Amino acid sequence: MSLVRVQNFAISLDGFGTGEPQSFDEPFGHAGERLHEWMFATRFWHAMSGEPGGSDGIDNAFAERHETLGIGAEIMGRRKFTPETGPWAKVGEEDEWRGWWGPNPPFHTPVFVLTHYPRPAMEMEGGTVFHFVDATPEEAVAMAKEAAGGRDVRLGGGATMIREFLTAGVVDRAHFVVVPIVLGRGERVWDGLEGLEADYGIEQVSSPSGVVHVTLTRRGLSQSNAS
Repeated sequence: MSLVRVQNFAISLDGFGTGEPQSFDEPFGHAGERLHEWMFATRFWHAMSGEPGGSDGIDNAFAERHETLGIGAEIMGRRKFTPETGPWAKVGEEDEWRGWWGPNPPFHTPVFVLTHYPRPAMEMEGGTVFHFVDATPEEAVAMAKEAAGGRDVRLGGGATMIREFLTAGVVDRAHFVVVPIVLGRGERVWDGLEGLEADYGIEQVSSPSGVVHVTLTRRGLSQSNAS
C-alpha cells in the first residue's frame, strides 16, 4: 500500500515551518538554519556530508528514515523549489534557476512541484525529474502515486502546502520536529486545522537535544502500513 508521508518537517514552538522573507540567499527567511540544527548534529547528516562523527539516538533514528522509507516520488510547493512567485523567469536559458540542491538533487525520484504556472519538466542528475504542475492535493497525490510505482509518496513542504494536504485528508502519516524556538512570523502549519486529532492518532517523543518528535497517523491505518 502506497502511503503519503511527511517526514522530518521542522517547525517552531509557535508552528512556523519557515520564517520570512524568503530569498535566494535566505530560503528560510529570518529563521535561518535554526529549524534544522537538530539534524545537522546527527550521524546521518555527518555521513551525508562526508564527515565523521555526529550524534546517535532519537534524533538520528528519525533523521535516517529519510533514506529508509522507500520513497518513490515527492511533492513540494513552489516556494520550496524557489523564492520566486508569478510567471517563471528565464525559462530555458543557461542561467535558469534549477533549485537549491545543485545538479544532483537528493531526491532521485520524480518530484512534482505545485505551481499555478506549469512548465516543461526539468531532468537532473541522479534520477530526479522536476515536474511543474497546477493540481489539487488529490490530483497531485494521484500523479505522484502513479509515478512512485507502489512505493510511498513524500510531501516535502513548505508549511502552506502541508497544511493544504492535511486539510484535504490525503496525508497518511506525518512526522513533525518541534524545535524550541519562537519565530513569530512566517508560514504556519496548524492554521485552520482545528480538531485534527479526531482524524489522527498522535504520539510524541522528547529528545535530549530539546526537540520533540510528533507523529500523526491517520486513524484506521494499520500499524504494519504506518511504520
